[in-house]
Amino acid sequence: MIHSTHKLWTFPGLFLLLYGVIITGYASESQAVTDRISAPTGEKYRTIEWTDLMPKDDLEAILNQPDYIDEIVDGSPEDQLSSRVKSAIAMASDSRYQQALESTRVIEEFNNQPVRIAGFIVPLEFDGEQTITQFFFVPYFGACIHLPPPPPNQLIYVSYPQGLKLDALYDPFWITGVIKTSLVENDTATSAYSIVVNSISPYVPD
Repeated sequence: MIHSTHKLWTFPGLFLLLYGVIITGYASESQAVTDRISAPTGEKYRTIEWTDLMPKDDLEAILNQPDYIDEIVDGSPEDQLSSRVKSAIAMASDSRYQQALESTRVIEEFNNQPVRIAGFIVPLEFDGEQTITQFFFVPYFGACIHLPPPPPNQLIYVSYPQGLKLDALYDPFWITGVIKTSLVENDTATSAYSIVVNSISPYVPD
């Protein structure tokens, strides 16, 4: 289930919200595990979920966040984004949780596989006409811009020389292409995956 919304979710609860939505809703709405569409090469694009790209123990660690995160009162000084991030880093008693938030571990079986995935675009570079030529593809709106970035294994780097124009950053898209397990680091974030794009289209539930 991909949501297009202006609301920005604050950090610690974000991951539970994100993965709860994906796990309980997305697969049933789009039948992401079983759907296939034809690729021009005769291969099949496998429609995948973001959680497919994350090792199961990383996902479990994020879903089982430390108890102190739930104790932060909405609207309190600790609820401010910068304070919450610092508190999350400083107070974490569960090192496995912190490791999952920074994980570059990938699912090797996806390397060089044709896939289709739904998400949002975070622009990185523009050409002279303000056309996006490089971006991160992310699982929820606001990632890397208004909120701390997702774990690297939940970011996909895209180089798109032909360029793309967006009407709004909160519009979700489908991307089809060949995914690769390659680490890309820049000032915005670090991604553990990249994709060679075949097509980009507005998101429509299957």
